[in-house]
Amino acid sequence: MQPITVSTLNEQIKGLLESTFVQIAVEGELSRITHHNSGHIYFTLKDSGSSISGVMFRGNAVKLKFRLEEGLKVVVRGAVTLYAPRGAYQINAFDIEPAGQGALALAFEQLKAKLSAQGYFAPEIKKTVPKYPRRIALVTSATGAALQDMQRVAAQRYPLVNLYVYDTVVQGEYAAPSIVNAIKAADAQSFDVIVVGRGGGSMEDLWGFNEEVVADAIYNAQTPVVSAVGHEIDWLISDFVADLRAPTPSAAMQMILPDQNELLQTLDVIAQQMEQRLNQCLYSATEKLRHLVSSYERNSIEQRIKNRLSEIIELQQRFKQSISMAIEAKSRQLAPVAENLTRQTQAIILHKQNTVQGLQQALLSQNPKLKSKKGYAQVTQNNQLVDLDRLEVGVEIALLSSEKRVSAKVTAVETL
Repeated sequence: MQPITVSTLNEQIKGLLESTFVQIAVEGELSRITHHNSGHIYFTLKDSGSSISGVMFRGNAVKLKFRLEEGLKVVVRGAVTLYAPRGAYQINAFDIEPAGQGALALAFEQLKAKLSAQGYFAPEIKKTVPKYPRRIALVTSATGAALQDMQRVAAQRYPLVNLYVYDTVVQGEYAAPSIVNAIKAADAQSFDVIVVGRGGGSMEDLWGFNEEVVADAIYNAQTPVVSAVGHEIDWLISDFVADLRAPTPSAAMQMILPDQNELLQTLDVIAQQMEQRLNQCLYSATEKLRHLVSSYERNSIEQRIKNRLSEIIELQQRFKQSISMAIEAKSRQLAPVAENLTRQTQAIILHKQNTVQGLQQALLSQNPKLKSKKGYAQVTQNNQLVDLDRLEVGVEIALLSSEKRVSAKVTAVETL
């Protein structure tokens, strides 16, 4: 037999394998997984008794909905090929699905666990939706029924709100990047709220809202984000990351917008309370004013003058009463004194009268006119009686008797 080269043998084996195992489905457990920088994925598929190498090239790897993990049981669909340089055969995987569950369900759980570990779902980072939003961005399809539902509910519930539509693809291969771009554009415009939503559909239809890039866009948004995707039973990654989850798009409007009817009733109650409060304030102010007026009247200058006059009148009356009482008391005390004084006065008067009578009699006895002795006369000088011891030579005198006056001049004074 003519020998052949190793390369020829490998080429023949390669052709035989690739023509025989064109389409296969192999179930096994993944191990030794390598995600190459080129985008290719290398792995080993094994069971309890054997193993086979596998590769999924980048073109097929980007279509995977979940991440290949060590120990994961999967079904690999593809073809058997030979890598000629090493002479090793392997499975060229076109598609890989989790064994026993759907790829999307697994991908959902994997991403949910990853984002939860990174803190994307933490309650403390959730932003509060304003109670009375004025501008809301709607990230949804401009032609979808979800938009009409949201607009209808908003018009009925709170007509004052302004809605701005950011048209986006909500289904299919381009949904995720389109949603991300719309969220970023709306977040740059400082809206009060961003509502990301669409109507119901299958898991595949809603998958754009389960992509990690969408979760990142919602998580990094500065504006509060409301996730309103599908129906009430549908839970998506966007629901967990968003600041608020609404079961449906129309429910989102009901949750974030106040009810105008309730507001009108509240305004009526507030108006009534304000009226009551105003009446209370007016009544309180009136009473306070009355009190101030009364206080002013009590403390005004006029009133103070009146008070002082009243006090003066009262003091005068009290003084008069005191004087009257004092006079009455003193009068009672003076009665015996006056009686005693009268007696004493009468006695004194009587005594003085007796004295006067005695003096009168003495005077009469000394009156020259009443003297009858001959040879006696009174000596006067300047009409006043004078003693002889006081007379000097040359002094003019007068001699008085009861009948005559004789003028004379002292010529000599001798002592007997």
